[in-house]
Amino acid sequence: MGAQAVMSTGKPQAISGVSAGVETVVMNVWPSVCATGPGRLCGRSYDSIPYKINGIKLSYLLFTLPTIPIALVLYFWLKLFGERYTLTNQAVERWSSLGTRRVARVPLEDVGTVAIVQHPGQAFYHAADLELRDKGGNRLMTLAGVPRADVFRQTILKARDARQQVAASLATINARHGA
Repeated sequence: MGAQAVMSTGKPQAISGVSAGVETVVMNVWPSVCATGPGRLCGRSYDSIPYKINGIKLSYLLFTLPTIPIALVLYFWLKLFGERYTLTNQAVERWSSLGTRRVARVPLEDVGTVAIVQHPGQAFYHAADLELRDKGGNRLMTLAGVPRADVFRQTILKARDARQQVAASLATINARHGA
């Protein structure tokens, strides 16, 4: 009954959950310790000896326990003084980790591609850097040490595509009302 009543009014209806003019957070990501040089050095050491003992790399057995204090210091340092990456329905942003200070912002309309760049030492952490590039291939922003970078990359690209579709739909609606 409700759907028939809406259809009979002839008015365009809003899409549930979409607010074209309001910026909302889609996802927050905190970088891994491999966003730092010492973190990548630890990661390289963990993967340095491929020989396995009972299915565990020898380098894991030799190097992880002695470097736990380094990893913990890096982890807490990043949480206190590092950055977080925020994807909204309008932009990709870098923020101070604990504060409310925005460090950088790239509107989704400017993003052409998102490249995954994995540096030595990041594979252990299942992380990589994401490079946001414009349509001309110029680097707009680098997000260092993103855990599961492929997932965040796909989410950025889907948000960008959705943003473009919303802009096209709004342009069509405005053209109809303007005529």
